[in-house]
Amino acid sequence: MAASANSDFGRKEIESRRFQQIIGNSPALQSVLEQVELVGPTDSTVLVLGETGTGKELIARAVHNVSSRCGRPFIKLNCAAIPSGLLESELFGHEKGAFTGAITQRIGRFEAAHGGTLFLDEIGDVPVKLQSKLLRVLQEQEFERLGSTHAHRVDVRVIAATNQDLAGLVTERRFRMDLYYRIDVFPIAVPPLRERVEDIPLLVRHFVERYGARMSKQIPEISQDAMEALMRYPWPGNVRELQNVIERAVILTAGSVLQVPALPSLLPSWREAATLEDAERYHILRALEESNWVVGGKSGAAARLGLARTTLTSKMQKRGISRDKPESIRRCDGRIE
Repeated sequence: MAASANSDFGRKEIESRRFQQIIGNSPALQSVLEQVELVGPTDSTVLVLGETGTGKELIARAVHNVSSRCGRPFIKLNCAAIPSGLLESELFGHEKGAFTGAITQRIGRFEAAHGGTLFLDEIGDVPVKLQSKLLRVLQEQEFERLGSTHAHRVDVRVIAATNQDLAGLVTERRFRMDLYYRIDVFPIAVPPLRERVEDIPLLVRHFVERYGARMSKQIPEISQDAMEALMRYPWPGNVRELQNVIERAVILTAGSVLQVPALPSLLPSWREAATLEDAERYHILRALEESNWVVGGKSGAAARLGLARTTLTSKMQKRGISRDKPESIRRCDGRIE
């Protein structure tokens, strides 16, 4: 069956000349790139929306690359990956002696991004008490370092991203309304992979070439059945999950035909039978059981899912998943594995 799919796998060109590393030519993705080209040359704040693993950082970098700030700093910060007590220092810097352990002066991400772009990923995780200070720098382009009363002015374009419902967080009083409207100037919704299925062959080729080069392997073929299986699977972890699967496949492949590992056995009618939350819960539980409930580390559940440890911990808390409350993995058709 290898030859029947080899033509598409081996000859299609990756259409990413203008936007590096953004792979695909589906209408859904092209619509996003048109929005990037429209807002990029402005200095307006952009809010990138999308599920985990859809490539929100790539879209943010694309906005920077088509702006007049291209060539200047592109600084990024995952707000969910920094402990809340340290996030203020990461954003605004601190003076020597501002807190225990502050043995030297340090600039923050806003100062580092002066003249360029600051990408604030997972902005929904910024603590409420810090949101007012973030709002001030967005409105007035000035701030004080932690432990200082001297105002520093900066010229920074902010691009924020989230996989959360910020409007819902505003209703729950977990996100300031004024900050929400300040960052929601130009929202760009990045489609999940299940809505751009036609991009999967291009993405597969891209990742096979990347990991094949790293492992000194040439893998020019993939079977029709394997490609169809990849295109049927709903990819709740989106492009990041596909990337991890293809890396594993390249490791497993000894010949010229890509050996795709078995995908999780979700019901074929997953899209109609289950919510995204159901699928996410399923994958988290499966990864935890496969890693013996180890969350962090190279072999932990977070690495298996392509997530930061703190992100996975947050998702576990949100879904009520705990080793103290053991449960079997429930398939989307109601059967227990």
